Amino acid sequence: MSSETLIVVEDEHELRAWLTAIGTLTSAVNSGRGLSDVLDLVASTARQLLGLDFCGVLVPDAEERNLVIAGASGLSATYVARINSDHPVRLEPDARSGAPSSRAYRSGRPAAVSDISREPGFIWGGVAHDQDYRSMLSVPLVTASGVIGTLNSYRSEVHDFDAKEISCLQLLAEHAAIAITSARLVEDLREQHELVTRSEQIHQRLLRVAVRSGGMPGIAAALHDLLRTAVLLQDARGEVLAAAGPATEPPVAGWPTAAPPPGTELVHEQDGYVVADVVLSGEVPARVWLPGYSGELSTVDRRALEHASVVLSLELLRRRTALEVEQNLRGELLAELLGGADPRASALRHRARLLGHDLARSHCALVGQINTTGQTSADQARRRATEEANRLASTINPRPLVAQHRDAIVALWPVSASGPAAGPDAAEALRRALCTTVGVTSATVAVSEPTDHQFAEACRTARGALTVAERDERIGGVVTLDGLGVAGLLLQLDDPAPLRGYADRTLGPLVRHDEEHGTSLVATLRAHLAHRLDRQATAQALIVHPNTISQRLRRIETLTGLDLRDPTAALDARSALMVLDVAHGLSRRDPWAD
Repeated sequence: MSSETLIVVEDEHELRAWLTAIGTLTSAVNSGRGLSDVLDLVASTARQLLGLDFCGVLVPDAEERNLVIAGASGLSATYVARINSDHPVRLEPDARSGAPSSRAYRSGRPAAVSDISREPGFIWGGVAHDQDYRSMLSVPLVTASGVIGTLNSYRSEVHDFDAKEISCLQLLAEHAAIAITSARLVEDLREQHELVTRSEQIHQRLLRVAVRSGGMPGIAAALHDLLRTAVLLQDARGEVLAAAGPATEPPVAGWPTAAPPPGTELVHEQDGYVVADVVLSGEVPARVWLPGYSGELSTVDRRALEHASVVLSLELLRRRTALEVEQNLRGELLAELLGGADPRASALRHRARLLGHDLARSHCALVGQINTTGQTSADQARRRATEEANRLASTINPRPLVAQHRDAIVALWPVSASGPAAGPDAAEALRRALCTTVGVTSATVAVSEPTDHQFAEACRTARGALTVAERDERIGGVVTLDGLGVAGLLLQLDDPAPLRGYADRTLGPLVRHDEEHGTSLVATLRAHLAHRLDRQATAQALIVHPNTISQRLRRIETLTGLDLRDPTAALDARSALMVLDVAHGLSRRDPWAD
């Protein structure tokens, strides 16, 4: 104890009173009493030991701009309220100006006023008169980390505070500062414990909802009960997955699913709304919105949103895994059908019924291909496009059988299904669904004629139509057999062998020359016929010199024996190219080869 705070104890009774008071402060802290109670006890102890009329403990506000009364003894509630609301003690930047409490706080030394009526600039005269005090002494509450507040004593008469009084109040202020610091630590620990406990309870509640198959609607409802505000769960496509509370429109239509920047918090503000990202596999496939939430989130509410985000990511993972398993089963079923399995077999039909498909109905075969931006891999784009196609199929009854097969998205579409009618309408609906996939620039879908049981043949025909359309550079849109004219009729032949024979007799030497020498004579012939035998236009289309086109055409005529200047020979070449494309699309050996 320093000499400045040494107190002269006149008798044993006074010593016991001081020891008892300090013990009471210590016991209050150790018993876990709240900070407010400890501050009131400090003021009461000082008032009792020193025979003060009033006593108060002042601490800085959150912005550290003013000192406010946080604990008091003898001061009326009206006085405390008026000081804190109307006349808080302003903390001046230096220790030479301002109120006594500000000077004591800034300097770390006591500041006294023997008569407030003679104190220049003392603006608390009105409330002081109401409280009936004339003099005051402000002592700083000093800790190892600095000044944390002041302990103020008030007397109702003009009074000069002597050295003993100041020393006594300083001694009490030292113990009070220790008690206040300890109480704050205890309160912080209690708040942290309560936060952890409450956080764990929230997490367990949300997890129980998910485990008990409450799914996303159950999680949204639980979060609504916890936060007492509307909750809306939305996926990146803009679809509302679940909602709870007052109905509201989705804040946004959708967003890119790219991974959030490093350091991004799960809970943040987006477009003026409170939002929690649901992160899965480095992406943000869903978000939780609080459309009607106003104000700043409490710590517990923020924790609740964070836990909801984690539980929802687990729920999305569960859903995604289930969908992948289901899609694998559909892919296996389709592969068996395309491999020649009899759709009338009871075991096959039973498996199809479990997945929501009715193989006893007539179906059209739809075969689609996508073009991508190149920002995502082709496999990933096809996987996502297949998901979009299945999302469309899930709205139709009986459900079309949709799966990815090799590099195409294939659908067996029931003729009498609800929704878009089987045929061009269904093909257009599928094409639009594929085009909604992120990274897909366009999609082409070919459709076959209806069939009862020849699903493999129907798919082979649709794939052939797609191949012919691609060779004619008809990218994007719906391809029908009628729209292909003669090629569409040829595609419906059961046996492509005669077509291959005709194409080989006419263009075989050309095809073999390209394969053996790496040339592009077939492509040159195709371009030349497409540009009405105009060599200049053909050269521009192939980005070569016209003389090069002339050389290639002479080589084509030599290999095939065709005189391309003869209209009949040009027609034979055009027909042979079309038959070659059709025969390629009808290949029984591997109808899905490029």
